[in-house]
Amino acid sequence: MDLGLMIFPTDQTIDPIELGNATEDLGFDSLWFPEHSHIPTSRTTPWGGRQGAPDLPDFYWRTLDQFVALAAVAAVTERIKLGTGICLVAQRDPIWTAKQVASVDRISKGRLIFGIGYGWNVEEMEDHGLPFNTRRARLREHVLAMKQLWTEDEASFSGEHVTLSPSWAWPKPTQQPHPPIVMGGAAGPKTAAHIAEFCDGWMPIGGRHALDGWAEVEKACEAIGRDPKTVELSVFGAKPEAAHLDDLQAKGVTKAVFALPQGPRDEVMTAVEDYAKLVDR
Repeated sequence: MDLGLMIFPTDQTIDPIELGNATEDLGFDSLWFPEHSHIPTSRTTPWGGRQGAPDLPDFYWRTLDQFVALAAVAAVTERIKLGTGICLVAQRDPIWTAKQVASVDRISKGRLIFGIGYGWNVEEMEDHGLPFNTRRARLREHVLAMKQLWTEDEASFSGEHVTLSPSWAWPKPTQQPHPPIVMGGAAGPKTAAHIAEFCDGWMPIGGRHALDGWAEVEKACEAIGRDPKTVELSVFGAKPEAAHLDDLQAKGVTKAVFALPQGPRDEVMTAVEDYAKLVDR
């Protein structure tokens, strides 16, 4: 099982380039950066969309641009995979996002993992002109349109939310046909259907979504004639404990990602070095 690290790269914690070097030097498989464009101060939506959640930490509105930070890490590393964990695809322009994904994959020589999710912050989405109840349908069309841009010399797409006239768009990703697409979050029937249709993996949050939705993913794959074994199973925010990792591996998990503290540089590096003991194991 491969082990990775995740942190919100901000102006208050460790430099992402230094973290990238340490991630590679200590033998981790991957490094993941989340994103939020901004956080409206109204704070209407509770953290994660969960009633009773604690106040939202300020690192949510201090994040560096996800693709810029990953490109910077790509330039100083050679081996580690670089993950968007997650990219808020529904509130993004799919044409520009397709170019960013392909560009980072080219710069990294084929090391990008495209982690995606529907998003939970209603007011953030509204500022992007995205009605919250359309986010699932928009994410689906955005991903399908991006696949066309990555794989076709003359790409086009026509849907309810996305229209792309016949177009040229380069660069194409280094990975063929494109970087692996990994869905985050819980997997009910609708999400499972999307995973089966256009994703290469599922990455629930450990401790919240666990692996309860795997049966739904298997059912959705079988409904369209896809082998569920072609969907990679990973866990985001896994516990950095040997027994927990053994349990995940026994359940078919092939990648576990640890969340790093959002503190100053020395605090983060202490955690990185501590988690590295599990890599050695």
